[in-house]
Amino acid sequence: MLPTGFARPVVELIEHLKMLPGIGEKSATRLAFHILKAERGEVEGLSRALLEVKNTISLCRVCYNLTDRDPCAICADPRREPAQVCVVEEPADLLAVERIGQYRGKYHVLHGVLSPLDGIGPEDIRVEELVQRIKGQQVAEVILALNPSTEGETTSIYLAKILQPLGVKITRIAYGIPMGGDLKYTDDMTLMRAIESRRELE
Repeated sequence: MLPTGFARPVVELIEHLKMLPGIGEKSATRLAFHILKAERGEVEGLSRALLEVKNTISLCRVCYNLTDRDPCAICADPRREPAQVCVVEEPADLLAVERIGQYRGKYHVLHGVLSPLDGIGPEDIRVEELVQRIKGQQVAEVILALNPSTEGETTSIYLAKILQPLGVKITRIAYGIPMGGDLKYTDDMTLMRAIESRRELE
């Protein structure tokens, strides 16, 4: 509980910062005081960046990555291999794969994974959009690059089951990544080897 001596704007700032994932009251308080000590120009720049993100960022109509233009830069790039589609859970996972600089295909962002216990089914993530994309484009290989969790495994098996009748090759990245790990926190070399060592799902 915050001390009653805090000014109202400071308390409101801390409360808003606490809404960010992984930020508790102590971290929010530390961030709030950092902002208070920062130069006015730095704070105004942060404020502008936050508003610009909300005003200009949307989902790419092809791959559902976050973008400020539609289609996104990756989907619009003629140098990318359209016959390969790498399926990831979140935009942050796409960035992780892009960071290693080895994959030159396209992407599809699901924006979640199947989790029956949480009431998340295929209709709650971008599964149908992926199916329609595979049907409508000349895709030769779908690479499943989902996080190595129970939910990620369940989603990979489900996607393999519904995509195999479409005649597309389905592979999954190899896991030097531990179960329960997260792609966006994986080092570049491990992720690169996982992509290179992907295997076909039976």
